[in-house]
Amino acid sequence: MAKAQKILIIGGPATGKSSIITLLEQMGYHCLQEISREITLKAQEEGTQQLFLTEPLRFSELLLEGRIKQHQEANFTNANYVFIDRGIPDITAYLDYKEDKYPSKFEKANLEYTYDQVFLLPIWDDIYVSDNERYESLEEAKKIQQQLVSTYTQLGYNLIEVPKDSVEKRVEFILKHSKTE
Repeated sequence: MAKAQKILIIGGPATGKSSIITLLEQMGYHCLQEISREITLKAQEEGTQQLFLTEPLRFSELLLEGRIKQHQEANFTNANYVFIDRGIPDITAYLDYKEDKYPSKFEKANLEYTYDQVFLLPIWDDIYVSDNERYESLEEAKKIQQQLVSTYTQLGYNLIEVPKDSVEKRVEFILKHSKTE
């Protein structure tokens, strides 16, 4: 059995990743949702409002563990294509943005667990919102976006920028430009 093509959807906070993944799921594609909100909500239930802000390395270790599990899950699915909301390199991008130090296991994971295609959703001022789990200002989101682009580019990924448009048109673009066609 051939491994599924791992197609990654990345972008700064509030760029529409979850909406795209939801629509792809509704269309019958195998998708893996972003897991950072789960980690944040669990920490909040345990009394820590923003785990990434108070213990960025602990948050990132939990995220790395979860994203590696997702990557492995994608390898064992019967689907030909798996769309994934955020990838392992997002973790080091965020830690670099925060100028936090981290163990080499994060960089090793970036190299060991790779993706077949990466679609970048640009920061879109008109749709940006912060909420209980998304604490970044629009300016911070733009800086995070720059760090994401830098991290993925340094790792050798060719980022395919998705135009700002309706969710349906963005999904259509991704399907047209992915290896699913």
